[in-house]
Amino acid sequence: MRMTQELVIIIADDDVGHARLIEKNLARVGLNNPILRFSNGQDVLDFMFRRGPGPHRVSGTAYLVLLDIRMPKVDGVETLRQIKQDAHLRTLPIIMLTTTDDPREIERCHSLGCNSYLVKPVDYDKFAEAIKLLGMFVSLVKIPEVHGEV
Repeated sequence: MRMTQELVIIIADDDVGHARLIEKNLARVGLNNPILRFSNGQDVLDFMFRRGPGPHRVSGTAYLVLLDIRMPKVDGVETLRQIKQDAHLRTLPIIMLTTTDDPREIERCHSLGCNSYLVKPVDYDKFAEAIKLLGMFVSLVKIPEVHGEV
C-alpha cells in the first residue's frame, strides 16, 4: 500500500467552477497530490479501463475518485457501477460529490459500492469548508494501489 502523498486524485465534474473550487480547497489543507480532471463519466471509464487515445491509469498507482452524478455522456452512477464491477478496480475508493440529496440516489450509490456520499452545499463558503474537511480526511486514510491490465 502506498501513502497518501503518492495518491492521484481524480475529479469528475462537468462544472468547471466546482472542480476548481475542489482543487483549491484540497490544496489549502496541504493536499498537493496530483489531480486529474474529467468532465464526463465516459472519460473516467476510458482512463480506468485504458480505452481510447487519452491518458490511462498506471498499474501500481493509488487513485481516489471524486465523482459527480449529473454529467454528460455517462453519468456518475453508471461510472460507479462499471468501476465497482471490475475485479481490478472494485477496491478503488469513490466518493460521490454531488448536489443530489435524494435519499433513493444516496441508497443506490451505496448499494453500487461508493465509499462515501457528500452533498455539495449550495453556499460557496460551506462548499469550501466541506472540501477542506474532505481534504483532511483524505490526508489521513490509506488507499490501496490499483493493479491489473484491464
